[in-house]
Amino acid sequence: MQESTAVRDDMPEDKSGGNGAPPERDKRLARALMFVGLAAVSAGVAYALIRAALSRQTADDPTAERIASLIEEANRLLKELDEKKPG
Repeated sequence: MQESTAVRDDMPEDKSGGNGAPPERDKRLARALMFVGLAAVSAGVAYALIRAALSRQTADDPTAERIASLIEEANRLLKELDEKKPG
């Protein structure tokens, strides 16, 4: 018995690369995974940048401290005026 190495006409040729999926499907899957990965990396970078920007705002700011003390003093003075009002 001689084994034939020719491709039979009734059997479709396998172009899947050995994994069973058609090559178009592999390309679509790879492209989808690439876009998902890119979106995940972009979201991570955006989160890190926003987090860094917000952490800088909480740093001690002498101007903000001065404004807060002026507001407290104004509130104290208004309270004193209210107490001195007759009535």
